Amino acid sequence: MADSTTPEKRGKKATQTKPPAAHAAEERIVSLPLAELHPFPNHPFKVRDDEAMQETAESIKQYGVLVPAIVRPREEGGYEIVAGHRRKHACELAGLETMPVIVRNLDADAATIIMVDSNLQRENILPSERAQAYKMKLEAIKHQGARHDITSAQVAPKLSTEQIGDAEGISKDTVKRYIRLTELAPELQQMVDDKKIAMTPAVELSYLKPEEQALLLETIDSEQTTPSLSQAQRIKKLSQEGKLNDDTMLDILSEEKKPPRNDLLLSGEKLRKYFPRSYTPQKMEETILKLLDAWMRRRQQER
Repeated sequence: MADSTTPEKRGKKATQTKPPAAHAAEERIVSLPLAELHPFPNHPFKVRDDEAMQETAESIKQYGVLVPAIVRPREEGGYEIVAGHRRKHACELAGLETMPVIVRNLDADAATIIMVDSNLQRENILPSERAQAYKMKLEAIKHQGARHDITSAQVAPKLSTEQIGDAEGISKDTVKRYIRLTELAPELQQMVDDKKIAMTPAVELSYLKPEEQALLLETIDSEQTTPSLSQAQRIKKLSQEGKLNDDTMLDILSEEKKPPRNDLLLSGEKLRKYFPRSYTPQKMEETILKLLDAWMRRRQQER
């Protein structure tokens, strides 16, 4: 049976289906003014003026930008940086007015995933930065999956923190713990970044209501102490029971913390080869202490 479509319709149909390679051909490397490059919305990674930044700026002065940034067009004009925030700042420090970039047409979800993945390869990422990045990537992956379900364009990907964990070489539970940090007040997140509050108690505290976190910050300031894991767990439990208030919070944080133990344990198996078989553990301990006394006296004489 002959094709009933007209040549014009056949031509129109042909132009509507692009081969996959056509998308790659749309990308281009251009040199754009720094003023036209705008930061990614809610970019979780801080751009610091540290020693590494100064080294990058000096390298750019000498050799230029060796790896182009990735940007995407903005509806309101200019371009949104997907990967290359540090390179842009280094160009500013180096006194450049333009920067080479790859212009790529990306939707918001794809851009978010590329932005996160390109930055997670860096060293010295703060816990709060990693937490926000994991959360943004997870939301983007879920959004992509929801769109795929609606359009039936392809099978939706596995929607879980497992994908992020696999890419990072960590467990999905670790990813979940990081994401919990985004529920903390900014001041508490800063304390985690400053290592004033450890990761595990911080996760427990993330379950407190905003007003309870504000109360916690007031008590931390007045008592000049931060909660241990045990204290954080009890604070969380009181919150769940509806019993957390000024008095109970103060009672917990004003407790005198036990000093860390300095016990040193040496197994008998490690020590046995240094002593006759007839030596009991008590005899071994006495001998070790005598040898240490002699070593200490020798050092004092040498001084």
